[in-house]
Amino acid sequence: MISDSVPIELNLDILSRLPAKSIGRFRCVSKLWASILGGQDFKDLFLAKSSAQPRLLFGIEENGKWSIFSLPQHLSQYDKLSSSVVVTPEFHMKFPPEDMEIYSYAHGCPGAYASGLVYFYVDKEIWSQYGRRPMICNPKTGQYEALPFILRYRKTYSFFGFDPINKQFKVLFMAYPFGPDDHRIMTLGTVGTRWRKIKCSLRHECVSAGICINGVWYYLGDSSDCIDRFVIVCFDVRSEKFKFIYQERSCKLINYKGKLGLVYYDDQSDNAIELRVWVLEDVEKLEWSKYAYTLRDDRFLLRDIFVVGVNSTGEIVLSMAKYTSKQPFYVFYFNPETNTLQRVEIQGFGECHESSDEPSSVYVFADHVDDLNVHDSKLLKSSISVPYVYREESEEEDKDYYDKYGTRCFSGKRKKRKKMNMNLKKKIRIKRKKIKTIIGVS
Repeated sequence: MISDSVPIELNLDILSRLPAKSIGRFRCVSKLWASILGGQDFKDLFLAKSSAQPRLLFGIEENGKWSIFSLPQHLSQYDKLSSSVVVTPEFHMKFPPEDMEIYSYAHGCPGAYASGLVYFYVDKEIWSQYGRRPMICNPKTGQYEALPFILRYRKTYSFFGFDPINKQFKVLFMAYPFGPDDHRIMTLGTVGTRWRKIKCSLRHECVSAGICINGVWYYLGDSSDCIDRFVIVCFDVRSEKFKFIYQERSCKLINYKGKLGLVYYDDQSDNAIELRVWVLEDVEKLEWSKYAYTLRDDRFLLRDIFVVGVNSTGEIVLSMAKYTSKQPFYVFYFNPETNTLQRVEIQGFGECHESSDEPSSVYVFADHVDDLNVHDSKLLKSSISVPYVYREESEEEDKDYYDKYGTRCFSGKRKKRKKMNMNLKKKIRIKRKKIKTIIGVS
């Protein structure tokens, strides 16, 4: 047990520096340890320590599977700086397991990230004739959970976020604007988890992947009915309310040190990238800070480069969009204050990722941290280390109705009722018959 001779604060500080897997094992030592390490105070302390050392999370796609790696996000965490730093990433797992495949969205990244969890839309043939199901996983532990089915018309637009106040994860499905569906939202880890209807006042089509910053989802929408075609949709995860910021042109959304950042790619030549960065300083007044940068590196010739985000020291992090074992893979750190660009070569992807002759798509999430709030067995019930267990009670079937054109529509869901055992039904009928005989009822 925890020693009485050592102050409890020092014990907790030491334990908060350990990996999340170790914390999970130590909770099994005793009821006292389980109580202390499972308390919200320790979870908050652990998250604070992890947030001070965030990591870049890489997903390399090949044949519907992701090989997931990570490495330190801050450039200062590397030993020596030179013209090019070489680092080896930490391999976590391949996902999804078994005969599942990740479904790729038409509008960008097939995964989303929020507070330690990654969200996917997954195909599995035996699940239903549609074969797609939302799924969340913890890339560090290999725990995951398949969410209830939801049928969507034509296109799938879903977003994953975390409410830091109530410590809740939510999934939002936005309906195709020219289809019969309703917008739906689900709160994970709650009793009677279900898809609830939610209303949005502006009709729009989602045209980008979303990003969750301090409990607010942001994604880019196409509102052709308005003068300004593009709109940034802001959705508060806690209150479940929408706000809208209108834009004249398309842009990439990033986390700029806890604020919404917009990246406009003005020009990209052989060895240079010109971009503008807008930072939302005041949400209510819509006040922006605006910056313009020109980045140059001969490695930009290799393949497409995209902005991942901005770390706490203000460096803009960029990454290559494709990986192949035939060419080196780089991430870049641009320091706006010194106007310098640092190149970091990543070696070791090929040791755990089986790549084909064609380049593999690379997806990168910034600010990855370990959050003990997601190590909850009620939230993640499956593991990649054991075969997937099909749970009938988690499956849901849709209520069908048809519009005036004969199109099948989604109106809600209900859980499948388990068929009562036939022998039990027979025993009930016999017992009822005996009771009627005793009281003289024919």
